[in-house]
Amino acid sequence: MSDDLPQSSAARAIAPGLHLIATPIGAARDITLHALDLLAGGDVLVAEDTRSLRHLMEIHAIALNGRRVLAYHDHNGARMRPTILAALAEGKSVIYASEAGTPLVADPGFQLARAVIEEGFDLHTAPGPSAALAALTVAGLPSDRFCFLGFAPTQAGTRRKFIAEAAAIPATLIFYESPKRINRLLAALCDGLGKDRQAAMCRELTKRHQEVLRMSLGELADALRDRVLKGEIVLLVDRGEAPVADAAQLDSALDDALTDMRLKDAVSHVAQTLGLPRRQVYQAALAKEKPE
Repeated sequence: MSDDLPQSSAARAIAPGLHLIATPIGAARDITLHALDLLAGGDVLVAEDTRSLRHLMEIHAIALNGRRVLAYHDHNGARMRPTILAALAEGKSVIYASEAGTPLVADPGFQLARAVIEEGFDLHTAPGPSAALAALTVAGLPSDRFCFLGFAPTQAGTRRKFIAEAAAIPATLIFYESPKRINRLLAALCDGLGKDRQAAMCRELTKRHQEVLRMSLGELADALRDRVLKGEIVLLVDRGEAPVADAAQLDSALDDALTDMRLKDAVSHVAQTLGLPRRQVYQAALAKEKPE
């Protein structure tokens, strides 16, 4: 039989190692066939939330067949990693599932995956749902370059520094936030990025009451101020316009660079630092070298 032909879960052997599977962020049918095969045939099942995984398996009629579902989350990770590594040392296939979405994206699976790599065991992935990417597809913001920033710090000073660093990133910014803290985050973003930056708030993605609001940060802050929201939120913010260096800044940057760099290297350095076309910087550098 050709390897390209479909096989049943029972007939397909699961390779030893840790398998990271993405689970639905809303609709249970969003899980992949690959992930279902792994859940059906894996030797050891591990989950961030054991109840969520058991429920998902019941929906898709996958029997445990005597297998336990081990809990692995932020609070017990250090204690559970040796147990999981011991199973891998025995040549078993271990399946790890996030509570929702893709493991390692704002998820405790990162430390587990690192430990597996360091011990020399095989690490596999069964890609699938991701709240960040799902939100990016419906936000209507540039998707050619984006930066996932996860949850913003809760302390005000640390959050201001976090947002100030994000402001300089030339990409669509993707944040995760809880309904209880979304207004505080929006206020901080308005202060740090400006009220006019375009944004999109995506809530309850792929669920029955999915909501997407597309407007400026200031308008979004006003729209949500008196609302009581439910469900995890993905907030996306458009990239800011890159500041344009003036002639004085270009002249000063070239003076500094040309003191210890060759012309070619100085031009490349200044063009990259100021975000200017290389040809423009080159012409300015040549002008500085011409005798008066």
